[in-house]
Amino acid sequence: MADPVLSIRNLCVEIPTRHGILKPVDGVSYDIAKGEILGIVGESGAGKSMAGNAVIGLLNPPAHVSSGEIWLNGKRIDTLKGDALRRLRGKEIGMVFQDPLTSLNPLLRIGDQLVETMLTHLPISKSEAEKRAVAALEEVGIPGAAKRVNSYPHEFSGGMRQRVVIALALCAEPSLVIADEPTTALDVSVQAQIIALLKRLCRERGTAVMLITHDMGVIAEAADRVAVMYAGRLAELGPVRDVITAPEHPYTHGLMASTPLASRGQKRLHQIPGAMPRLDAVPDGCAFNPRCPRVADKCRQAPAPKVDGAAAACWFPLQHEEAS
Repeated sequence: MADPVLSIRNLCVEIPTRHGILKPVDGVSYDIAKGEILGIVGESGAGKSMAGNAVIGLLNPPAHVSSGEIWLNGKRIDTLKGDALRRLRGKEIGMVFQDPLTSLNPLLRIGDQLVETMLTHLPISKSEAEKRAVAALEEVGIPGAAKRVNSYPHEFSGGMRQRVVIALALCAEPSLVIADEPTTALDVSVQAQIIALLKRLCRERGTAVMLITHDMGVIAEAADRVAVMYAGRLAELGPVRDVITAPEHPYTHGLMASTPLASRGQKRLHQIPGAMPRLDAVPDGCAFNPRCPRVADKCRQAPAPKVDGAAAACWFPLQHEEAS
């Protein structure tokens, strides 16, 4: 990929504890191009949000980036601290959190929060920022934006608050937006509206998006490529159509088989046996081997191959074996 907006190389996040070092993110690598939406998917505990927090510098100590590199627009950012990191947030990287009510200040009007963000990161006057605040709300589909700009967060519905959060994430014109489960707290009809809005705005602006979710339906609808994570590692990476229609990793195949569409005509949904391993009990070899229906001795002994050299981190990828 030529000149990606975001490039992550062998990223490792460690959490030191009294009983040892935990690795919620272990050797993850991927790029996101301008205007591209990369979906990050996996079960709870896979390391999706931890990787996103590492990019924007929101890891809670003692969690820290122990190795690897994070590059944004050709500049390494994982080494930034203090004021340099704060200038990066908002201006270069926008964030859309799962619960908009907790990510908006309940004591400030929506317009004040938008104006404050723009004045912090853009060389514009207050009057210009106020005009842009109204325009930002109109752009995300808030009706009567000129009046609603003076409303407080609790005066909006859940879907409208999420639209406000998207406006807040984009108002300083960042090159990357990290959307962490942006539709989980919303009903299905509002989810579709928010996904369509995020896709449209990012295409128009050329903004790169890291879309973190556990919902394969959202990935299929919104993403250009998908990265499947398991136990802090990449299990599979590729164009969303290829990964969904012809998954190579048994874990990805299990995720797809667990969806209602894939189980149509059956009495029960498919279920992947077992559970995600605890960070202090990740098995040797491939982390998925205790749950894998195709496990072999090699899977228990040798670490799975890196996704860098293949589409799936699996010694016996499904499509390759079927083709042979």
